[in-house]
Amino acid sequence: MAGRAPSAPRCAAIVGPYSSGKTSLLESLLHVAGVLSKKGNAKDKTLLGDSSAEARARGLSVETTAAQAEFLGERWTFLDCPGAVELGQDMRNAVLAADIAIVVAEPQTEKALTLAPIFKFLDDNKVPHILFVNKMDSSDLRVRDVMEALQAVSARPLVLRQVPIREEGKNGDVVTGYVDLVSERAYRYHPGQASDLIKLPEDMLPREQEAREQMLEHLADFDDQLLEQLLSDAVPSKDAIYQQLSKDLAQDLIVPVLMGAAEQDYGVRRLLKALRHDVPGPEAVRDRLGLADETPAVVVFKTYHQPHSGKVALARVLSGQISDGQTLGGQRIGALLRPKGNGFDKITNAGAGEVVGLGRMDAIKTGDALTASGKVPEGFKWPEALTPLYALAVDVENRNDEVKLTAALAKLAEEDPSLRFGHDPDTHELLLQGQGDIHLQIALERLKLRYNLPVKSRRPQVSYKETIRANIKQHARFKRQSGGHGQFGDVHVEVWPLDRGQGFEFQDRVVGGAVPRQFIGSVEEGIREYLSRGPLGFPVVDVAVALYDGQYHSVDSSDQAFKTAARMAMQEAMPKCHPILLEPIYAVDVSAPASLTSRIHSLVTSRRGQILQIKNKPDWDGWEVVECLMPQSELQDLVIELRSLTYGVGNFAYRFDHLQELTGRLADKVIEQRQTVAAR
Repeated sequence: MAGRAPSAPRCAAIVGPYSSGKTSLLESLLHVAGVLSKKGNAKDKTLLGDSSAEARARGLSVETTAAQAEFLGERWTFLDCPGAVELGQDMRNAVLAADIAIVVAEPQTEKALTLAPIFKFLDDNKVPHILFVNKMDSSDLRVRDVMEALQAVSARPLVLRQVPIREEGKNGDVVTGYVDLVSERAYRYHPGQASDLIKLPEDMLPREQEAREQMLEHLADFDDQLLEQLLSDAVPSKDAIYQQLSKDLAQDLIVPVLMGAAEQDYGVRRLLKALRHDVPGPEAVRDRLGLADETPAVVVFKTYHQPHSGKVALARVLSGQISDGQTLGGQRIGALLRPKGNGFDKITNAGAGEVVGLGRMDAIKTGDALTASGKVPEGFKWPEALTPLYALAVDVENRNDEVKLTAALAKLAEEDPSLRFGHDPDTHELLLQGQGDIHLQIALERLKLRYNLPVKSRRPQVSYKETIRANIKQHARFKRQSGGHGQFGDVHVEVWPLDRGQGFEFQDRVVGGAVPRQFIGSVEEGIREYLSRGPLGFPVVDVAVALYDGQYHSVDSSDQAFKTAARMAMQEAMPKCHPILLEPIYAVDVSAPASLTSRIHSLVTSRRGQILQIKNKPDWDGWEVVECLMPQSELQDLVIELRSLTYGVGNFAYRFDHLQELTGRLADKVIEQRQTVAAR
């Protein structure tokens, strides 16, 4: 068999939707390669890729796991990526550093849609990928139906490399082997062992010939010589077909499709051989990321904060050699490590293609390109992290742990760039933001398990505001006598509403020195302090206040006295100005497959949303964007219902648009809740 035989180690990221069997495939790859003498299984929670406490508790992969193996004399690093859509940031980071993505899918037509965002990200970033259809031992669907459903969500042509051999079993037809469409050889599966070469069943010939012709037609779309051979009914050589497959895969023109059953090791050896012959080396990743002119070049795709060993960055060496103690990216490598199972082994040097751990380099982060010069090439490309779609307000159970909490959250955000935190200036809450409830619950579990920080969480408050409808003039005097100098401040103010979005305006109309100049600023300060919490309990906006008269005492007047008088004037005036509640309205773009747009329409309207228009989503064939306006209070758990309605693939983007008056029962409920919180 012709194929590339690189000397550099290569890297494959295993990706796919939740429950497709990615971690079982990693287990099988390691077992077939001789790394594991005995495989774990998902039922007993003994899989290598699900070894963390959070993963075992939930029965799903929660972060990228790196494992190394050797097959037929070539070294590989396999990156098992989480499948849950909420944990997609790890997958994105891993595939960017990998030579190939192995996309794992189930042979179920109704689940094909879940692959659409994965295919789109791989295509957008020109990452070569192979599709492995898993769990074929339990499927009774026709391969052509599965392929049709999968092709509908892939912009690249899916090129079937195998057709299954089915035989009559106790419960109907079962898959017992496959026919390789290039070599035209047939194989029978044996659980846990290599497949046996068998005679091609005669009843398979028509289906095999049809599938092989389709494969060649796909390849001929990218090679004129092959096209001429097909048009002249010439039979291309097997070596030529293999070479064309390798070339087209490396250029991300096609997606070869293999099949098997990872739990039984079916098709896994064939997958390893395809990887060995068809996958390009690390120089392709270096070129793709814009690091072609750098030697050495290293890219960081994952960071860990380990309780005892500190920060470790998982990185791929794309060119040159690196060694322990070397300076990269302006920092000294404190420890050079090689991933091994759930830990690392110390090493002294590493070459192009290897995945390594970089210890005690505290300033580096995910997405960094490290070079000997310390400079990042202008052409280096790394996509922005996913935008948060869900938030929780968090508090430590022990107030003495507040500083400790901020430091721990910073470490979690380093490990996962799609996780963010910060204080809301309006509600004064500490918000933890991420991709969904599961994402944030995992973060809270890590705070407790790793950092001994039990944290309380709740739904965040909405940034409601209030304003006024009426004008009023108000007088207030603050006078206090208590031995020695007293306190005296007297102000006359006028309060009136501004147009929406104008904020706050203060005017000084004092004439004749009724209020000395040195106290004018204190009056404004007192007014601003009051407006931070109006009569309804919320910050006041779109209000103007003018100081037009007052009195002072040459001895007893002070900045504090006029500040207090101004606050008193506002406290008396504002309830008389007909205060009204304002709720923040966001512009929201909800995207989903066009076939599900009717569901999005119902979702938006059920959440008090106003649909503005529906249009095609740019660069997404068959997808639409519903543009709408929606209250912030309805956005907080929108992502949960949206994913439920769209098989996990729906998404949305949002931005603040305007404040809108809220009245009636909803307003009364909001005000009552705020007063209850304030009374605690």
